[in-house]
Amino acid sequence: MTGHEKAQGPQHKRDLTRRKVLAAGTGAVVAAGVGGTFAAGAFAGEETPAAGAKASGTSGETCYRLTSETTEGPYYIDADKLRRDVTEDQDGIPLMLRLKVIDADTCKPLADAAVDIWHCNALGVYSGYEAMGSGGGGGGGGGTPPSGAPTGSPTGAPTGSPPAGGGGHEEPTDDERYLRGTWRTDRKGEVAFRTVFPGWYQGRCVHIHTKVHVNGTWTAAGYEGGTTCHTGQLFFDEASVLATAEVEPYSTNTTARTTLDEDTIYPGNGTEGGLLKLKYKKGAIAKGVVATLTMGVDPEATQDGTGGG
Repeated sequence: MTGHEKAQGPQHKRDLTRRKVLAAGTGAVVAAGVGGTFAAGAFAGEETPAAGAKASGTSGETCYRLTSETTEGPYYIDADKLRRDVTEDQDGIPLMLRLKVIDADTCKPLADAAVDIWHCNALGVYSGYEAMGSGGGGGGGGGTPPSGAPTGSPTGAPTGSPPAGGGGHEEPTDDERYLRGTWRTDRKGEVAFRTVFPGWYQGRCVHIHTKVHVNGTWTAAGYEGGTTCHTGQLFFDEASVLATAEVEPYSTNTTARTTLDEDTIYPGNGTEGGLLKLKYKKGAIAKGVVATLTMGVDPEATQDGTGGG
């Protein structure tokens, strides 16, 4: 496990009793395509993710094992904005993320659950943690990696500037909140987010973080109370990541990339472990990607993000 994504310590255990989700203002920003322009028509029908098995990603899927729990990572920020379009002004390949949340025991959809997503931008930077690094120099909160091989017996943190986030939650360094958001599942347990394809940073493959909260209350201020029943990560296959690496601004990221197989967090068990099903036009990934996944969760469980690999 890298310093970026070590399991959180006891001080970061939490439920949602203090959760306050600020509703996003009017005038949602559309997803930015390459160069900051929106790929018109790339996501036709995104307001109705349940329309068609291909869109919902649920065709042929029945009751199955729980979706793997993974570490929360150091860059979670409570009180994310209540919104489906999390892009703000970030450049990158448009990504429509469609998730379906079900009770893994009964296969019934979980309606009115709160789903969080957060991830780095095309250059590996997390909002709220811009001071931690950029894609070209450690990326996504990576900081400057230790130089040289360690000498002698390990005595704790390596010398030099260690990767940020080693061992626990990092407090935000700025007020940016792009590529973060929370939205409610509909009666079919489905929720859709408009974002951009994530980039990569030192020590991690390309991924999106997610949480599912249940038994809370939706108010004018957002979502309050309840418990977190799932903390996980969503992953991308190598073919798609290699395709994005040919497109700006991803192609300008000089950070060494960790592959899916090399990653120490991905459980290696396909969709059960969070591997997304992707749909895009071969040779034209820059026009946009649709990613889908059904997540089986235990609504009675409490997952604080300290477990999992």
